[in-house]
Amino acid sequence: MKYLSKLIVIFLLSITACNRPGDNTTYQVHRITEAPEINAVWDKPPWSGIKPLQLQNYMGDRPEHFPFTQAKVAYDNAAVYIIFRVEDRYVKAVTRKNHGPVFTDSCVEFFFSPADNSQKGYFNLEMNCGGTMLFHHQLAPGIKRDSVSEGDIAQIEVAHSLPKIVDPEIEEDTTWIVEYRIPFSVISHYQTFPQPGTGTIWRANFYKCADKTSHPHWLTWAPIDQPRPDFHQPGYFGTLEFR
Repeated sequence: MKYLSKLIVIFLLSITACNRPGDNTTYQVHRITEAPEINAVWDKPPWSGIKPLQLQNYMGDRPEHFPFTQAKVAYDNAAVYIIFRVEDRYVKAVTRKNHGPVFTDSCVEFFFSPADNSQKGYFNLEMNCGGTMLFHHQLAPGIKRDSVSEGDIAQIEVAHSLPKIVDPEIEEDTTWIVEYRIPFSVISHYQTFPQPGTGTIWRANFYKCADKTSHPHWLTWAPIDQPRPDFHQPGYFGTLEFR
């Protein structure tokens, strides 16, 4: 009887582990037939016909400043496309070099595993409002972390609506956009994965932060049940369904 009770406990724990909050957050990634010009325009084709996701959750205490943040994702045979739109305030960008601390600026982030789980690792692409990025691949948080090379970063088309440097901080209401195209060939340099198509599943989360602005905040798309802000939580990733 004691042995059976232990088995029941293990089974219940396994169910709990499989049904984390992010498992109920799903976004449909549509295939596009014509690649958009990467120019940081939110409502142009094909983006105008694609429904956005919204970052409605947060980590830590609920922030006084909660910028309305949306993102869209699309793909074709060669790349995945991302665009963020942020209705913001207290906007700042002082990080000049790639792989610098962009998360301390007004920043949006795309964390993703190009698979239906993160067993082979995940990527974190963090970009401030001036288009400067930090792009890593890691097997697990802080384990075997590789920076995406400058040569590979050069293949990522980026557009941003604000200047590269925003300093002093903009205190009035400001809407800003960043848009980028990640070639699948770049991703494959760091992790093998099948060519996305109808039915493909990736795991991902989207974030907005501003660690060292006058009004810091840590917003998320898929909820993360942790007591302190920490975006490196692949166990809480939501689901991207390719159509």
